[in-house]
Amino acid sequence: MRPLRLLVPGNIRHSSGGNVYNARLVAGLKALGAEVEVIAVEGSWPHAGARDRRRLGDFLGAWDLEAVPGQPVTIVDGLVAVGAPDELEFAAKAGRQTWVLVHMPVPEDAGSQALQCEARALRAATGVICTSTSAANELSARGFPGARVVLPGVDPAPQAPGSTPPHLTVVAALLPNKDQLLTVEALGRVRDLDWTASFVGSDRADPLYAQEVQAAVVASGLQDRVRLTGELTGEPLEAQWARTDLTLLVSQREAFGMAVTESLAHGIPALVRAGTGAVEALTLAGLETSDGGPRLPGAPVALPVGGQESSGRLAAVLRRWLVDAGVRESWRMAAGEARRNLPGWSSTAQGLLALLAAGD
Repeated sequence: MRPLRLLVPGNIRHSSGGNVYNARLVAGLKALGAEVEVIAVEGSWPHAGARDRRRLGDFLGAWDLEAVPGQPVTIVDGLVAVGAPDELEFAAKAGRQTWVLVHMPVPEDAGSQALQCEARALRAATGVICTSTSAANELSARGFPGARVVLPGVDPAPQAPGSTPPHLTVVAALLPNKDQLLTVEALGRVRDLDWTASFVGSDRADPLYAQEVQAAVVASGLQDRVRLTGELTGEPLEAQWARTDLTLLVSQREAFGMAVTESLAHGIPALVRAGTGAVEALTLAGLETSDGGPRLPGAPVALPVGGQESSGRLAAVLRRWLVDAGVRESWRMAAGEARRNLPGWSSTAQGLLALLAAGD
């Protein structure tokens, strides 16, 4: 087994899905006996300056004229790779094995230059690994059908006892794409019912948006019922899961949604936005079929939100769940059943090693 080197962006310091995936993948690889070196590459990725790109090239061995025996196989986080297509192309010419790990493809609205940089980086790579089927499908539509998928795993967790009144949780950094403002608006429409809620995620990734969310909570008169906890890890996060009865992930764009599988691992049902990669997390647990229909009786399905009535549709589903104890119980039972279908991080690590071995 050749040694591995994982190059990750040093500028993403909050608990993003990509960071969590990278960390748990490394732990899984080491548990299987793999030798793994993790290097946080400094720079404002994907818009790093020349000096930081040059340093990345050093890590890639891009400037070496001859191949060195025993050189590690390098895996570059996609956020870094799309910011350094030149360096990946030089590494390819130098005969280096460089794989790109894509958590989320460059958004279509990022502009032609960003999409061209992504295309160059992926063409230069030895291979492309995606952390979700939705990401691989998006790249395939852009002309990269060879991307392989290594889905996230999840750690086993105890069944959450929940709370009275019911407690809702959103686990995501406070970012416009995560659309916490939509959730606040929907919660405002059901304030006549008993419930509490927590928004768990970094308020430093986009401080201005975090302020908007806080202001919306106050404007809706929900400040005594909705708590913005900031980022939680370890025991505080587990305590939050323990009190949760329903998880919401209504991101406008989501490659997978690891918060969904983590929620299901605790036996907590999750409501996600249809048309996003978060639906795959439900499918992985057996909660939804490819045509959008529920597989387990009573299981929650992806919510088609979008347009001016988004908050109204979300509020209607929440109202039904809150007022009907039978619905809450059927969703809870479906989530409890889904816990048995979730893969662990060992399968993620094994899948990655199998891909790399096939590419040798």
